[in-house]
Amino acid sequence: MFAKDALSYEPLPLPDRAEYSDAEMQEKAGAFLAHMQRRHTVRDFTDQVVPRAVIEDCVRAAGTAPSGANHQPWFFAAISNPALKAQIRAEAEEEERRFYAGGAGDEWIKALEPIGTNADKPHLTTAPWLIVVFAQRWGEFADGTRYKNYYVPESVNIATGVLLTALHTAGLCTLTHTPNPMKFLNGALGRPASEKPTTIIAVGHPAADAKVPAVAKMKKPLEQICQVFE
Repeated sequence: MFAKDALSYEPLPLPDRAEYSDAEMQEKAGAFLAHMQRRHTVRDFTDQVVPRAVIEDCVRAAGTAPSGANHQPWFFAAISNPALKAQIRAEAEEEERRFYAGGAGDEWIKALEPIGTNADKPHLTTAPWLIVVFAQRWGEFADGTRYKNYYVPESVNIATGVLLTALHTAGLCTLTHTPNPMKFLNGALGRPASEKPTTIIAVGHPAADAKVPAVAKMKKPLEQICQVFE
């Protein structure tokens, strides 16, 4: 952690170590790939209750992500309160109506057509949990003195990816939602000006008739996303 008092480097023996054969590594990598290929973004949720402890453990997992100078510049607001979810939905849909009314531009709207989205966001109230991810642009010591955080977008993005993976591993579905702008979330959730909301994640179980857009199953092949240099 980061403290106002000087901290010295103290190396510790690696506390956890995995020792696998090449075959075991390949098996585990393949199993994880298959697991993640079953992750789907959904917009149709049930209101089935998800235990708070599950959400908290997934957020704890996100908190293990690497970060610039180990400042851990993230905050996660986990919301199940119906009135607060309704407030967030109302304000998010207001921003979305402006977006779809021309604020986004024709090219962006056309790019979204295969996804099938519009300004209505019922998932924000139907899903049992919303998790709002905040990026902490700077921190403050107890006396109010500011300190700088480093690689904030990169760190928060990594933590968000870990969170989505943890939620999927727990058997839950998610939807990442990014209304623009999102400043209303600071006021709604009482977060300081130092924090910038980056994502609203709807979390829960999929409805029995949940659908996914066909285009969402079209993933780039390995040769288009990776080049190996040996």
